[in-house]
Amino acid sequence: MDGQYLRILEYNKILAQLAEHTAFSASRELALALMPSAETYDVERALNETTEAKSLLSTRTDVSVGAAHDVRPLAKRASLGAMLQPPDLLDVRSTLRSAHTLQRLLTRVSAEHPLLGEKAGLLVPLPHLIDAIAQCLDDEGRVLDSASPELARIRRESSIARDRLVERLRRIVMSSDGAKYLQDPIITERNGRYVVPLKVEFKGRIPGIIHDQSSSGATLFIEPLSTVDFNNRWHELQLAEQREIERILSELSAAVGREADYIEHDVALLAELDLAFAKAHYSFELHARPAILTDSRWPVAEPGTALEASQHPLSLLRARHPLLPADEVVPIDAHLGGDYTVLLITGPNTGGKTVALKTIGLLAAMSQAGMHIPVGDGSCLPVFSGIYADIGDEQSIEQSLSTFSSHMTHIVDILGRADTGSLVLLDELGAGTDPVEGAALAQALITQLVDSGCLLACSTHYSQLKVFAFSTPGVQNASVEFDLATLSPTYRLIIGAPGRSNAFAIAQHLGLRADIIERAEGFLTPEDREADNLLGSVRAANDAALRDHAAAERSRAQAEDAERTLQKKLGQIEEVRRQVLDQTRAQGREELDHLRQEIRRLRLGLASTGPAAQSIREAPEVIDRLEQEIAPIQPTTAPAPKRQKTLEVGDMVHVTTLDQTGELVDISGQEGTVRIGGSFRMRARLDAIEFRSRPQHDPQEASSSFHRPMAASPGTELDMRGWRAEEVAPTLDKYLDDAYLAGLPWVQIIHGKGMGVLKSVVREFLSDHPLVASYRPGAITAGGEGVTVAKLHPHSD
Repeated sequence: MDGQYLRILEYNKILAQLAEHTAFSASRELALALMPSAETYDVERALNETTEAKSLLSTRTDVSVGAAHDVRPLAKRASLGAMLQPPDLLDVRSTLRSAHTLQRLLTRVSAEHPLLGEKAGLLVPLPHLIDAIAQCLDDEGRVLDSASPELARIRRESSIARDRLVERLRRIVMSSDGAKYLQDPIITERNGRYVVPLKVEFKGRIPGIIHDQSSSGATLFIEPLSTVDFNNRWHELQLAEQREIERILSELSAAVGREADYIEHDVALLAELDLAFAKAHYSFELHARPAILTDSRWPVAEPGTALEASQHPLSLLRARHPLLPADEVVPIDAHLGGDYTVLLITGPNTGGKTVALKTIGLLAAMSQAGMHIPVGDGSCLPVFSGIYADIGDEQSIEQSLSTFSSHMTHIVDILGRADTGSLVLLDELGAGTDPVEGAALAQALITQLVDSGCLLACSTHYSQLKVFAFSTPGVQNASVEFDLATLSPTYRLIIGAPGRSNAFAIAQHLGLRADIIERAEGFLTPEDREADNLLGSVRAANDAALRDHAAAERSRAQAEDAERTLQKKLGQIEEVRRQVLDQTRAQGREELDHLRQEIRRLRLGLASTGPAAQSIREAPEVIDRLEQEIAPIQPTTAPAPKRQKTLEVGDMVHVTTLDQTGELVDISGQEGTVRIGGSFRMRARLDAIEFRSRPQHDPQEASSSFHRPMAASPGTELDMRGWRAEEVAPTLDKYLDDAYLAGLPWVQIIHGKGMGVLKSVVREFLSDHPLVASYRPGAITAGGEGVTVAKLHPHSD
């Protein structure tokens, strides 16, 4: 990657923000020197390492490189024979201790974080050197008596000598003969010798050596002759102590020098680990996520074939410029590759064209440097072989280059480098010269870059280029939205529709007289007016189509909801009607039973002949006939809803009688078996099962048996700290669906502790979710009540 083009994108500012999250100078240097990689393996590994670090920090916020220092220069000096001072040796000890602590922690969690564990396993903490320094120095850098037996002996003798010296001086100070000559009855120190303050007028009354005089001249500081030998002995022992300390420090320094290679190795690894933690902290700060890596050899769709957003190799959803405040920047959606490899962005000045270009370039560079990027779920990026940009006013006074000449210098260089696998970003293409020639030159440059196979995003004001984009395969118009009502940009990027410069409207809004604007409009040629009207019509048609599509989708959803509600209500009414009629007929059957008993009693009491007996004998047949007429009615089968497709095993379906959605796993006759919530299965009539969706299958893998599709894993944790309560349900529901389809056995939701509101909302949602088997708080060492671990229902094949 060429650094000059990354500087144009302000990538260096990203590195400066990243460096603020590092813990010591060695990792800060790595952060400031971090460059995007063009190797897919390296990019994927770096992104996974950042993801692991973020996962680890979400449960272990205390993980860091501790009190590590960049002690490589110290180790180098020691290897050359220099003596290190106690603060230097303490820095070496704390760095090795940090390596030891981090190695033990990351080794324990290496199963969940293999890349971090692998790197930590390469550390060589040198415990013997840690112990040697700890035995000799305390935390303040003082050399301990335990450093050597000789030092302990010298210090004992020095203490005894000092006590004897002080005792002799105390006798002089406290004696009646000596006290009257002293300024104060105290013992003090001058030039490393103990002395007493003698009044100047009594000079000679106490024989001794004068070491100093007060500023007023009224006091002499003398060492009495009777204490000279004691002072000498104490001073000799102090010198011996200093020599022993220097010997000890020299031995420790030599030990550091012998391990210099390992120490430098450990510092380099600690810097790399700290850089991974810094990337994770930066990801938390930006509310970022890793981009899905796509093949850098992007497919080209057939002319006229439109791809879905997710099918483009470069697909950024709700992408935010990482250097702008998150609460101010307007997210954009940008797609490139497939059915078009050139995105031509038009619109007024200050409308956001340059920000859109820089957003695309910066996010691509960050991703290839192993950083998460501020985008929505499902965003994907290729690994570009090169990222080239010509953005901004690059007029060079030193080189006597105009703005146009400076731009062309960059573009000529880019044309010589860009190839299939490159990303090129050009701002105000063809500007700075004659508009007619500039537009023609811009078309030629776009055509050349299309032929090179790179992905190109560029901005322009030229109407000719907007028309050119409509008629050129592989080139797509886009615009930054402008609100004519308020004459202000909305900064939204709209793909598929060209923008207008709105120069006349903006000029009028800023106070330019109407007659001047009218005169300017008169200078437009009929071709200019026709092109502008054509683009305006296209834009209006596009807006209308989008509105109609949105309205149609809303109407369709409302109709489906109304149909489902109506069918459910009809089913309920039919069930109530059947129950009422069944109750009425049950009462009728009871009355008929009583009538039979009464007839049997009458038959016993009547004669066997005569009209009455004949009527009695015929009565049971009449009762049986009446009982048939009041037999229970069968439930009315509701008309089956219209289906989009014939039901097949593997379809996602909705069971209307339970109002639940699941997977159709078996069809037998007029009934089907539906799996709901992972393990629960139920049978239902096919006319009570509604089709929802069908998983996409690779035609090359056609098989007579059904295989459950596995989705890409969304990760085992969802960080919802700082979210509002109303944002929980839709995002958490989608995350649980993705986790279940990916086959994850459990997930953890990070909501923090705070006032407990977000925790309550999350747990209440989990308690009713069909995919959740159980949930519990996180372990004490893994977030406690700030984390909820949800166990998902297992899959049944």
